[in-house]
Amino acid sequence: QVQPNGYFQAHESRMYSHAFATLFLAEAYGMSENEALRPALQKAVDLIVDSQNRDGGWRYTPYTEDADMSVSACQVMALRAARNDGIDVPKATIDKAIAYVKKAQNADGGFRYLLSPGPSRFPRSAAGVATLFYAGIYEGPEIERGLQYLTEQLPTREKSWHGQFYHYGHYYAVQAMFLAGGEYWEKWWPGIRREILGKQVGDGSWSSDRGYEYGTAMSLIILQMPNRLLPIFQR
Repeated sequence: QVQPNGYFQAHESRMYSHAFATLFLAEAYGMSENEALRPALQKAVDLIVDSQNRDGGWRYTPYTEDADMSVSACQVMALRAARNDGIDVPKATIDKAIAYVKKAQNADGGFRYLLSPGPSRFPRSAAGVATLFYAGIYEGPEIERGLQYLTEQLPTREKSWHGQFYHYGHYYAVQAMFLAGGEYWEKWWPGIRREILGKQVGDGSWSSDRGYEYGTAMSLIILQMPNRLLPIFQR
């Protein structure tokens, strides 16, 4: 499905789809060392690099002037996976992405959707912290404040975060906590593991606001985190 300009586009897909398709291809290339995959992967990466806007982020379609935290997060994750494979990713692209993410952090440690003033929300805050990790920022005030914001939603028997985009939020949160390690992971993992397993239905699937296929796939990605079955999830 890769187009001549490097864009993965089919069935009205957007830059979300492009990022995850690029991530998939990067993981397949890294695990198989199949050189036939490299040209398409390089083109896909080049499209992401070329589409970064002046603020350092990305939006729903390539080559736009605006950006948002959610789309930007998955582009950085795809770039990190490709870089791990030896694909060239300009340092300037990552530096601009880091600056963009940091600008989107609120005083409470959470992240807003756009650079313009707005509230923090758990899903995009989890994405923001994970993005900084994948961009190579492993410590600092932004990381500390972001992790503290997320721990306020620590999954326990008494409470947890169950808002809109539940699986999306916990997909990024479990990555952020795993990469943070230490007490963050030790406290987070038992809670989210218990919670996700408790949501599985009799036929083995999980429901979600985006259907059973999405809910099941995301739940399995969350549950595999300690096993690090894909290279991108390794520390």
